[in-house]
Amino acid sequence: MPTIRIFLASQVLELLDGEGRVTRRYSVSTAKNGAGEQSGSNRTPRGRHIVRAKIGRDAACNTVFKGRRPTGEVFSLALAEQFPDRDWMLTRILWLSGCEPGFNRLGAVDTMRRYIYIHGVPDTAPMGVPESIGCVRMRNADIIELFDLVPPYTPVEIIEGGGSG
Repeated sequence: MPTIRIFLASQVLELLDGEGRVTRRYSVSTAKNGAGEQSGSNRTPRGRHIVRAKIGRDAACNTVFKGRRPTGEVFSLALAEQFPDRDWMLTRILWLSGCEPGFNRLGAVDTMRRYIYIHGVPDTAPMGVPESIGCVRMRNADIIELFDLVPPYTPVEIIEGGGSG
C-alpha cells in the first residue's frame, strides 16, 4: 500500500510506494499558524493519520466543495472576486483521521472532527508556503493525481521538520 508523508518545514508531500520509495513529490501549503493538534487552533496536526474518506471522484477540476459536498459552482476569478474571504476547497478531498489517541484522535485533538483535509485550491494560491487554516492544500492537477493513486485508509504521516523539498 502507498504511504503519504507531509513535511511541514519544507511544505512538501511525498507519495511512497509499498517498498518505501518516493514515487511522487508535490509542493503543498499547510497551516499559517504552524503545527498543532488542538481543535480551533487553525494548525496542521502532526503524527500518524489515515485517509478516512475520498470525496469528489470524477468531479470536474475546480468544482467547489462546502461541507464536503459540491456547491454546484466551478471556481473562477469572478467567483473569487464575489467571495474574497472564502476558504476554497476544490476538485478533490482526502479527509484525514488521526491514529494516535490523545494526540491527534478523540477529544479536543481529533483530526477528523477538526475536518482536516488534503484538498485542491485555486491555481493562483501559493504553494511551498504555509497559508491554510489547518488543511494541506494542493494544486488541482496534483490532488487529482494523488487522489487516483491512493486507496482509502492510506497511511499519512505529518512531520513537523525535515523533508527533501
